[in-house]
Amino acid sequence: MFVVLFSRYKSVVLSAMIMVNIPLALVGAVLGLWISGQPLSVAALVGFITLAGISVRNGILKVSHYINLMRMEGENFDHKMILRGSLERLAPVLMTALVTAFALAPLLFEAERPGTEILHPVAVVIFAGLISSTLLDTFLTPAMFWLFGRKDVERLMADRDVGAL
Repeated sequence: MFVVLFSRYKSVVLSAMIMVNIPLALVGAVLGLWISGQPLSVAALVGFITLAGISVRNGILKVSHYINLMRMEGENFDHKMILRGSLERLAPVLMTALVTAFALAPLLFEAERPGTEILHPVAVVIFAGLISSTLLDTFLTPAMFWLFGRKDVERLMADRDVGAL
């Protein structure tokens, strides 16, 4: 994932900032497995991989939107732009989390039914991880972008060969 992100953003800092969403999601997923008493299984590992993809997608949505606000709409790198970008991306991120939660609800609450015992750990990992990832990403990604992103974003703004991200 890091290589793909780096090829897109041409920045170790921006790529790492997006990748930080994975540990944020894993915190909730591990906690969810522990609370539900589920062991770490192959099914849970499949859930971790899925969760990593969803959480990175949410980071990409936010960071790319910040960059596009600056490039396409002439916003400055300031608190106002970060707040605007975060609020504009909040609805898509919450919609992804809610739709996923609704889709996983039968697997979460019907763990004892035949056929769901294998998929229950997947649902627990994804559901719990999405909760932590969504909550933590809402606050940490904008803060990290403000603290560490200015130099790399200004370099991207100066590079006219790079289109919309």
